Amino acid sequence: MSQESGALALAAPGVAGPEQAALAFVRGAPLNVLPKDLYIPPDALEVFLESFAGPLDLLLYLIKRSEMDILDIPIAEVTRQYMAYVDLMRATRLELAAEYLLMAAHLAEIKSRMLLPRPVNPESAEPEDPRAELVRRLQVYAQFQAAAARLDELPQAGRDFWPAVLPPEDRPMLLRPPAATLQDLLAALGGLRHRAELYAEHQVRTELLSVRARMVDLLDWLNEPARAGRFWPFAQLLRPAEGALGLVVTLMAMLELGRAQDLQFQQEQPFAPIHVRAA
Repeated sequence: MSQESGALALAAPGVAGPEQAALAFVRGAPLNVLPKDLYIPPDALEVFLESFAGPLDLLLYLIKRSEMDILDIPIAEVTRQYMAYVDLMRATRLELAAEYLLMAAHLAEIKSRMLLPRPVNPESAEPEDPRAELVRRLQVYAQFQAAAARLDELPQAGRDFWPAVLPPEDRPMLLRPPAATLQDLLAALGGLRHRAELYAEHQVRTELLSVRARMVDLLDWLNEPARAGRFWPFAQLLRPAEGALGLVVTLMAMLELGRAQDLQFQQEQPFAPIHVRAA
C-alpha cells in the first residue's frame, strides 16, 4: 500500500468547484483516482440493520414482521425464516451464541412433532399442542419488552432533562430560635414525665401476709384447749397493728373458713357484736 493511501480523508459532499468530484483528500490535495495498490478486504465494513438480544427477540421480530398470530404460529414458516437468519450470521462469519443454535434445534423438534400424531391430554381430552410452551415464552417476553419500552419513554435525567446546579452563595446563615408557647412547654413537660414513667423501677416483693397462713393461725388459736368451744368477739381476732392489709387478710381468712364450715358466726340481734368459734 502506497504512503499516500495511508492518509486518506473522505471528501465532504456538496463542495463546489472541481473538488466536488474528488474521492478523497490526501494532505489537502484532491484524489480523483484510487491507488492501484490499495487493498480493502471484503469484510472490512459490514452494516447490520437489525440487532437482537436473543433467540426469543428474533422470533418475536419475525412474527411481528410477517403479521402472524402469536397464538397460532405457522411453525414451518417461522423455522424457515429463523434458519435463514442463522445462515446469514454464519455467512458473515459471526460467532453464533449457543442459545441461537438451541432455539433452532427446538424449532426443528416442534416442527417434527407437528407432523407426527399428537398425544391426547387426559385432563382436556384434546391433543397437546407442541407450540404451547413456545407461545407462552413469547407472550411473557413480549410483555417484558412492552414494559421496557414504556420505561424508556419516561423522562430520564441526562437524556431528556438536566438538573440545574447552582453553587451556594457565601453568606452568613442567621439561625432564629423557634417561637415556643405555654402549650408547647406543657406538652414537652408531659412527654418528659411519660418517658420517666417508662424507665421507673418496679420491685416485685414476696407476699407479707397470706390468707392460707392466716386461716391456719385462726383455727389454731380457736382450737386451743382454753378457747375451744367458746364464742369469741370478732374484733378480738383482728390485728390492728398489721394495718389495713392485715385486716383485709384476716377478714378473707374468716370468710373462707366460714364457707368451708370450719367457723361458726353468731349475732344476737341486728347491729350487735359478731362472735366466732371453731366448728
